Amino acid sequence: MAAPVMVITGASDGIGAAVARAAVADGWRVVIAARRRPLLDALADELGGPSVALPVTCDVTEWDQVEAMAQAATAAFGRIDAVVANAGFGAKRGFLNESPGFWREMVLTNVYGAAITLRACIPALRESRGHIVLMGSISGRQVGTGSLYSCTKWAVTAMAEAARKDLHGTGVRVTLIAPGIVDTAFYDDPPGGDPLVPGDVAGTVMFAVSQPPHVSINEVYMRPTEQEF
Repeated sequence: MAAPVMVITGASDGIGAAVARAAVADGWRVVIAARRRPLLDALADELGGPSVALPVTCDVTEWDQVEAMAQAATAAFGRIDAVVANAGFGAKRGFLNESPGFWREMVLTNVYGAAITLRACIPALRESRGHIVLMGSISGRQVGTGSLYSCTKWAVTAMAEAARKDLHGTGVRVTLIAPGIVDTAFYDDPPGGDPLVPGDVAGTVMFAVSQPPHVSINEVYMRPTEQEF
């Protein structure tokens, strides 16, 4: 059988790039999508070129680009076996911080972008009886003071359960991965202690998608050992 295919959004760096590396190491082909094409091209070359990694420029807030991403995946590789809806970013806490325009872009990316990524990929996932992975956050359970980002991740938490119920009986599995503090560009001033690293989260993604078809890992919450909240 041909190697399975994973579509990853927000794949230009951080967790998304780490998931792509882990997937290729496990024998998957990947479609890596993000807005920053030079980083995608460099990652695709690192992973082994077009037979293994297809870079696709995609803004997940634009339906035509997300739909084109899914079409590019099936055109290049013939199938989609998993999608990792990872694209997202945060904001300063406090309802008087950041601009309304910045908030709008974050909400569209973190919530709407995840939703239309699923919409674009579900038809192919039904055919392959594939897997959806939504990248949530501990902030999707623990509300940060004045954090609109937390609100978006609560929405992603709900989206995972809504999708699981919607796809019940199709063979498509749904997993929410909710990390705590990860050593990425997300934190300008990260809290003390040893954080998770992107590879830790990638390993958890691969654990979920590698389970036998009758096993569905629905939610994984993971924190650095020293993280309290």
